[in-house]
Amino acid sequence: MDQTYMKTKKILPLVMSMAVPMVLSMLINSLYNIVDSLFIAKISEDAMTAISLVFPLYNFAGAVSIGFGVGANAVTAYFLGEGNQKNADGAASLSLLLSLVHSAILTVGLLIAVVPFLKSFTDSRPIIDYGSQYGFIVFGGLLIGQISLIYEKLFQAIGRVRISMFSMIAGCVTNIVLDPVMIFGIGPCPAMGIRGAAIATLIGQAVSLIWYLAAQRKGLLGLQLSLREGWHCRKLAGRLYGIGIPAILNQALPSILITALNAILAAFSQTDVLILGVYYKLQTFIYLTANGIVQGIRPLVAYNYGAGILRRVREIFKTALGLAFMVMAVGMMLCLLIPGELIGMFTENTETIRAGAAALRIISSGFIISAVSVVVCGTLEGLGFGVMSFVVSLMRYAGVILPAAWIMSRLFGAAGVWHAFWIAEFTAAAVSVILYHFVMRSIGRSVTFPENIDDK
Repeated sequence: MDQTYMKTKKILPLVMSMAVPMVLSMLINSLYNIVDSLFIAKISEDAMTAISLVFPLYNFAGAVSIGFGVGANAVTAYFLGEGNQKNADGAASLSLLLSLVHSAILTVGLLIAVVPFLKSFTDSRPIIDYGSQYGFIVFGGLLIGQISLIYEKLFQAIGRVRISMFSMIAGCVTNIVLDPVMIFGIGPCPAMGIRGAAIATLIGQAVSLIWYLAAQRKGLLGLQLSLREGWHCRKLAGRLYGIGIPAILNQALPSILITALNAILAAFSQTDVLILGVYYKLQTFIYLTANGIVQGIRPLVAYNYGAGILRRVREIFKTALGLAFMVMAVGMMLCLLIPGELIGMFTENTETIRAGAAALRIISSGFIISAVSVVVCGTLEGLGFGVMSFVVSLMRYAGVILPAAWIMSRLFGAAGVWHAFWIAEFTAAAVSVILYHFVMRSIGRSVTFPENIDDK
C-alpha cells in the first residue's frame, strides 16, 4: 500500500483528510458517552454517582489499550515512512500479541478491585451495588474493547482513518440504540437496568471489532499480522513500550486525577462528586474532538519524521494547533453560555444544577490554552519522545492540579477544586511550549533532513 502522499500532499488538506474522520469518530463516541449517561441518570442519581466512581477504573483499562496503541501507531508509521515493511509488520504483530497479554492481566485485576475500590469512596449500599453490577460486566468483557482499540491504531498508522471512523461509528450507534432497549426493556428485551447499559457497551465494542476484522480479511489493513511473527519480533518491544508506557501513563493520569479529586470532594458532599462525574462526561465531547485531531496527525508526524522531513513536521504541528484552538473555543463558549442546561441533562436537582453551572464556568476558562499541551503531547509521541509527552501530562493531571486542588479546597471549599483546573492548564501549556522547542532543536541538530521534497 502506498503511503507516500503523507509526505507530498499539501499540509492543510493532508491534516484535514486524516483529522476529520477521526474528529467525527470522536464526536460520535462523545455523543455515546453523553447519551449513555443520560439513560443511566434516568435510573437514579445513585446509579449516575456509581458510574462516576467506576469511571476511573474503566478509564485506566482504556488508558492501557489506547496508550500502548499510541506506541504501536507511532512505531508502525515510522517504519512505513522509513520504507521498512518487515519491521512495520513485526511491530504491528507484536502489538497485537502484547495487547492480548494486557487484556488478561487487566481483566483479573479489575474484577478483583472493583468492589473494594467503590467501598473506599462510599458507604451507600445502592451505589456500591450499581457500581459492582456495571463493573463486573464491562471488566469481564475487557478483551473485546482492548483488541478493537489496537486495530483502530493500526488502521490509523497506515492512513486508513475512514475505516477507523466507520468502525467506531458502527459500535457507538449500536450502543446508543441498545441502551434504552436493554436498560428499560423495550419489546421482547427485559428491563436490565444498569446491567443493560454494561451489556450494550460490550455489544457496541464487539460490532467495532467485527468491522475491523472484516476490513483486515479484505486486505485493507496493509500489514501482515501474525502472533507467531509478533513473538519472533519481540526485540521491538522496547520501542513499543518506549512510546507506549509514557502514553499509557498519559492516558491513566485522568483516572488518578478523578480518583484523587473524588476523595477531596467527598469531604464536602456527594453532590460535588456527581458534578465532577458529569463534567468529565461533558468534557469528553470537547476533548475527544481535539483528540481526534491529534490522532489524525500522530501518524503523519511519525511518517514524515521517519522519511526525514522536519519542515513538514513543524507545519503539521502548527496546523493541528490552530484547529484545536477553534474546537476548545467552541467548548468554552458553550460552558459559559448554557452551563445550567448542560448540567440539567443529567439531573433535575436544582441545587446540583446551580452548583454544577458555577463549576463549568470556572473550569472552562482553561479550555483554549489547553489546546497547546494536547497538540504538543500528540506531536511528541509521533516523534518518539514519549517521556517528554508524559511530563506535559503529568503537569496537567497531577503535578499542579492535585496540590492546587488540595490547598485551594481548604481555602474556598469545592470551588477551590474547580479553580485548580485552569491553573494546571496554563502551567502545562508553558511547560509544553518549552519542551516542544527543545525537542525540535535537538532533532534539527542531530539529524540531516532532505530539503528537496516540496509540499505539492
